Amino acid sequence: MGSYEQNELCPGSLADIIEDKQCFPYEEIPHFPASTVKGHQGQMVFGYLKGVPIMCMQGRFHYYEGYPLWKCVMPVRVMKLVGVTHLIATNAAGGLNPTYKVGDIMMVKDHVNMMGFAGNNPLQGPNDDRFGPRFPPMSKAYCSNLLNMGQQVAEEMGIGDMVHKGVYICLGGPNFETVAELKMLRMLGVDAVGMSTVHEVITARHCDLTVFAFSLITNQCVTDYESLAEANHEEVIDVGSEKQPLLQEYVSRMVLRLRDTLGLQTE
Repeated sequence: MGSYEQNELCPGSLADIIEDKQCFPYEEIPHFPASTVKGHQGQMVFGYLKGVPIMCMQGRFHYYEGYPLWKCVMPVRVMKLVGVTHLIATNAAGGLNPTYKVGDIMMVKDHVNMMGFAGNNPLQGPNDDRFGPRFPPMSKAYCSNLLNMGQQVAEEMGIGDMVHKGVYICLGGPNFETVAELKMLRMLGVDAVGMSTVHEVITARHCDLTVFAFSLITNQCVTDYESLAEANHEEVIDVGSEKQPLLQEYVSRMVLRLRDTLGLQTE
């Protein structure tokens, strides 16, 4: 079974191509948080994509909305409990690598858990051994086989030149970053900047889900004090909507590859 965390990339796009779907608004799910961000529809969708059973989140939860990290990642543990084995996490991100262009895709090969540096981690508190170990390793958080698969799919689609492998960092938000902050992050080897995904991936790996994640580069980070450009959420939504058909195709092909590789039974 696969899973897709639909968020600010392209509202509704992945769910639109799911067949035989059943939708459950977050407010109807006991103890679930609610998404308050523009462009996040706020429902869980079950169905089939290319015959593969799928659980899709339309809208995710962010730390800056006021939820603790353990609450933000609650859906990941629900995925584990209903039988999900693979997580495809998506996000919109600012491109910090100067070679990235708006509209490019960055497959996440590693991350920097900046909030974790300050002691804010989704696994804080008593460990539930039913999900995973107290001290889970993160050196292989992102599956190398799926990264190779993602590159192969990009080549098949003829978009190999716009798909990269890079390092993603999650910051607390909701403000976009200062020039000084971005300059520091670039020195640390960060390629793309966002406000999600890392804590979800940590939780997914804690409960032994296989992870593939990618960022749609929706804006270029401003690292020049003389620049007149400013990041804004409307740009994020516009780029996501524009790239919606491309992302649908990309994810669909990844699902087909996963199905064939794992020998999944389809409906």
